[in-house]
Amino acid sequence: MYSKIKSLGILGLNAFEVTVECDISNGLPRFDIVGLPDASVKESRERVRASIKNCHLDFPVSRITVNIAPANVKKEGALYDLPIFVAMLKATNQLAGSTDGCAFVGELSLDGQIKGVAGVLPMVLLAKEKGIETVFIPAENQLEGSVVDGINVLPVKDIYQVMKHISGEEQIAPCYNCEIIEEEIEYSIDFSDVKGQSEAKRALEIAAAGGHNCIMVGPPGTGKSMLAKRLPTILPKMSFDEQLETTKLYSIAGAIPEGKAIISQRPFRSPHHTVSAQALTGGGVNPKPGEISLSHNGVIFMDEFPEFDRRAKEALRQPLEDGVVNISRTSGSYTYPSRIMLVAAMNPCPCGFYGHPAKECTCTPAVKKKYMDKISGPVLDRIDLHIEVAPVEYDQLSSRAEEEKSADIKKRVDAAREIQLERFKGTDVNCNAKMTTKMTKEYCILTDDANELLKASFESLGLSARAYDKILRIARTIADLDNSENIEIEHISEALQYRSLDRKYWNGEN
Repeated sequence: MYSKIKSLGILGLNAFEVTVECDISNGLPRFDIVGLPDASVKESRERVRASIKNCHLDFPVSRITVNIAPANVKKEGALYDLPIFVAMLKATNQLAGSTDGCAFVGELSLDGQIKGVAGVLPMVLLAKEKGIETVFIPAENQLEGSVVDGINVLPVKDIYQVMKHISGEEQIAPCYNCEIIEEEIEYSIDFSDVKGQSEAKRALEIAAAGGHNCIMVGPPGTGKSMLAKRLPTILPKMSFDEQLETTKLYSIAGAIPEGKAIISQRPFRSPHHTVSAQALTGGGVNPKPGEISLSHNGVIFMDEFPEFDRRAKEALRQPLEDGVVNISRTSGSYTYPSRIMLVAAMNPCPCGFYGHPAKECTCTPAVKKKYMDKISGPVLDRIDLHIEVAPVEYDQLSSRAEEEKSADIKKRVDAAREIQLERFKGTDVNCNAKMTTKMTKEYCILTDDANELLKASFESLGLSARAYDKILRIARTIADLDNSENIEIEHISEALQYRSLDRKYWNGEN
C-alpha cells in the first residue's frame, strides 16, 4: 500500500516543496524515515505512532517506509509530523477523501493535538506560488498564515479536524486577513523626554531621514541610550513589502509576537555586549537568522560598543556594506537580508570622563588608546555619522520648557523620505544611505562653493574614498531635509562635522 502527500520545508530564508511518501509492505515490523532527516524528523516515528494509537486508529504492524523528498536536502524540525500521519492513514485506507492540491505542516503531540511550527508565512507564500490550493497549518500559526491572499489556509487544532475535513464530514473555515489594518503605532517614550542634546537629536534626525548608521560617543549618563531607544519613534512607517519581508524572517526564527499577524513596527534589537559573532550573524546547526537579520528594516543598537567581541564587531562589515549576511556551513550556504541602521554608543575612555568639562579622566594615554583601538578603522569607516554627546548642564535638566516631540521630528523625516522614494522609484534603493556609487555621482550635485569646501577638507583630513561617498550621502540627506535640489555649502559643512570625531578620539593625542 502506497500514498503520497505534499508538504513544505524551510531552507535558510526560502521555503521549498516537499513530498512525503509512505509505503507499507509485508515483512518484519519496522518504521523507517528516509530522505536526509535530522534527529527531530526521525523522532516523528514515535510521535506519529503514539498519536495513531491514542486516537483509537490502527497502527500497521508491517514494514513502514516513509520517504521525505527531495532526498538531497536536509529536513529539519517537527513540521513533518502531520504529513507523515496523513500519509500513513491514506496508505492504510483509514482516511477517505482526496488530498490532491493540499499541503500539510504541523507538529503532533502524543494525543493528536497539532502544535505550532516556525516558518509558516514563507511556506504559505511558496504554496500559493506553486499553485497549491489548500494548506493545513496549526491553529497557533493562523494569524501569520492569514496574511497571504489567494489560497485556502486552514487552521487545525487536532487530527480529528483534519480527518473530518478531508472526509467531508465537517469543513474547516479558511482564515483570511487579506486587508491588514494599518495600526497606529503608539510609543510610551518620546524625544521630548530627553532634555537638551539638541546637536545629538539633530544628528539622529538626519540618520533617520537618510537611513544612516551612527555612533554616539560621550561620558556616562549623557543620554546616549535614551536617544537610541527613541530613534524608532521618528522612523517612517514600513511599506507592506517591508512588513512582509520582516515578518518572514521573524516567522523562520519563530519570533513573531503572540497575537500579531504581521510585523508592522520597525524592529529595534539591542543585543548584550557578550553576544557571539554567530548569534549576531545567524547560523548554528540548523541555521536561523541572527540579531543583524532580525533588525532588517529597523535598528540594531549596540551599547558599550568597544566591549563587544572583536569578531562580533568585524561581522558587521558585510551587512553594513552589502545589506545581506552570507552564511556558509557544511549543510549549505544561506543568505539573509540585513538592511539595518546601526546605532552604536560608547564612552570616550574606560573611565568614561575623557574630555568631560567637570570630571577628570584617570586613564593613561596607553589605556585610552587600547580602548579606542578595540574598534577597527574599517568598521568605523562604515559608520556614517559620528556624534559627540556632551554632558547636560543643570539649567537644561531642570528647565520646564517642553522639548520637541517625536511627532514633529517625524514629519520632517517623512517629508525627506518621500523625496528619496520619488528619487529612487523603480530601484531597490529606498534611502540615501543605500545609494550605489553611480547613484551618488548622479544625485549628489554640489554647488561650486560646496565642492571647494569638500575638496579642501578631503585633502586636509585625509579622508578615504568610502568616507568621501558617505559625506556626500549625508549632505544629500541634509539637503532633502531643507527641500533643496542641490547640495549647498552649509549642507557639506554640517556633513563634515559628523566625520570629525575619529580625529579627536582615534587619531588625537589621547
